[in-house]
Amino acid sequence: MRSLALAVLLTVAGVAPAAALDLAPAERSAIGAVVQAQLDAFRRDAATEAFGHASPGIRRMFETPERFMAMVERGYAPVYRPRRVEFRNVVRYRGRITQRVYVVGSDGEPVIANYLMERQDDGSWRIDGCVLEEVPDIGV
Repeated sequence: MRSLALAVLLTVAGVAPAAALDLAPAERSAIGAVVQAQLDAFRRDAATEAFGHASPGIRRMFETPERFMAMVERGYAPVYRPRRVEFRNVVRYRGRITQRVYVVGSDGEPVIANYLMERQDDGSWRIDGCVLEEVPDIGV
């Protein structure tokens, strides 16, 4: 089950282009703030805080903050310990509202982290998965 969950959450491959999304600036800001808060929690190894930014479905899947952090450390090294982070557009990606983030991992390799977002009943946003996308080498 966990390996299936990881396979569903972690996809490192070229994917279909994302479509622009018309959201109010306050919504874009709220989405970005949740992603930034989770990135900050990863940097501090604040497992409970990082886990709290995940959607209820993700929390059910991993059950504890420690299991969640172990999965992130193993499978999402670029976002676990990024060297550089640049927020890009909020788009519709795979049918979901998604915050795109350009990340350079500790290994120096860039990726686009597509944070799939889920609006909660109270209007807040939670992260419902992250799809890592390779950045094409454009050469110089």
